Amino acid sequence: MAAIRGAARSATPAAGWAGQGQAPTAPRTGNSVDWVTGYGLVAVVALLFSISGGMLWLVGYNYDGLTGNPATKIHPSTYLLVLMFAWRACTFGNPVGYTLAIADRRPASALLAVMAIMLLVVVIVRQRPGMAGMIDTFVAAALLVMMLAEADEKTFARMQTVVHAVMTVNALLALFEFATKTLVFPYRLDGEVFMNDLRSTALQGHPLSNATITSIYVLALLSGSKSLSMPLRLGLIGLQCAALVVFGGRSAMVTTIALGGIYLLFSGVAYLRRGRISLPGAALAVMLASLLPVVVVMLFSYGFFDALLERFVSDSGSANARVEMFELFKHFELRDLIVGPDIDLIESLRRINGLEQGIENPIIRLLLYQGAFFTLLLFFGFALFMHEVARRCHPGIWLPMLGWLILLNTSESLASKTTLMTKFVVIALALYRPVRPARTAGRPGAQGVPR
Repeated sequence: MAAIRGAARSATPAAGWAGQGQAPTAPRTGNSVDWVTGYGLVAVVALLFSISGGMLWLVGYNYDGLTGNPATKIHPSTYLLVLMFAWRACTFGNPVGYTLAIADRRPASALLAVMAIMLLVVVIVRQRPGMAGMIDTFVAAALLVMMLAEADEKTFARMQTVVHAVMTVNALLALFEFATKTLVFPYRLDGEVFMNDLRSTALQGHPLSNATITSIYVLALLSGSKSLSMPLRLGLIGLQCAALVVFGGRSAMVTTIALGGIYLLFSGVAYLRRGRISLPGAALAVMLASLLPVVVVMLFSYGFFDALLERFVSDSGSANARVEMFELFKHFELRDLIVGPDIDLIESLRRINGLEQGIENPIIRLLLYQGAFFTLLLFFGFALFMHEVARRCHPGIWLPMLGWLILLNTSESLASKTTLMTKFVVIALALYRPVRPARTAGRPGAQGVPR
């Protein structure tokens, strides 16, 4: 094993993002990935954030539905990511060495990918639901983090640009859908459109998926995205908050207001304690604060908050579903919960208890469908994976990370097929990339990129 790890390190691909406090070291095999892989990873991010299931349905690709070709249940961005991995492994010269090298540099990501593949095999053998979920939800996120271990500054800069551009278009499209009462790319289940739900779907597909990723993006704009100017960040935050209202996500809205307010409060106190107050900036802040109530009242009068208020008044049984899901455990013995109960029985109990729309908690759903053993394995791998991602970001990552952990527990999220985790790690690694120390001419390894 020591020999294998030694060989992997000697073949370690160059360039990665540094863990906090790590000094830059010289790369062993070059300065960055080849241009095909670099632009391919950027294309993966573009597809990931801009292509929804509703959009894919228009071209005959039934991604969100339960029927159809199994190959269409995988997101196109995942296919492209696997293709880029195969390309990079071949151009590296030693596919096995490349795989061992990036696994050695991102061990938690590799562990999560292996666990997800193991569970995928078990799901197939036991004929349980969730095959595509193991790939899109876990394998894609882990594989992307592993490949980004050797990405250079230019690749991350392009990824940042793509994220900002797509999220801006997403918010503008959401506001357009709200104003015109027309959904451009409505969420479809096997082609069926839910006509009674007119919440904006924009580019992310389902309104709640939109709300979740928009909330995370707003929190990231608050404590990350240091490369953007302050006026631009404030403009993007205002736009995204407006879009968050029309998506109608209650949990996302409350989480954004609570965490964002706490962050702004502590940041404001810290700023005042430094004693550096700009009089023009203070005057502008007072003026905006005085105008804010007027703007809110005007938006209320025009019905801008109606969709969100309706979600608080009538949640279509969502709150009751979160209570009823615990009643399911009364029907199973301990042995059933360890290995996973009978699927037909679970489906029957769901219908009886009014849970046709789903079990709105990922841990509960995994326990019922996959059993406690594999749930604990995935939870362990997920925790290590999140820790590994956080270590590659600057300290402000705690804000969107906390928001992410709260929001993923308000729906099935990770227990079903979703691209939300991959989107989160892209936002984290692209918008919270640590600032590099200045290179010193003539210093050994000065031209290298941090490991």
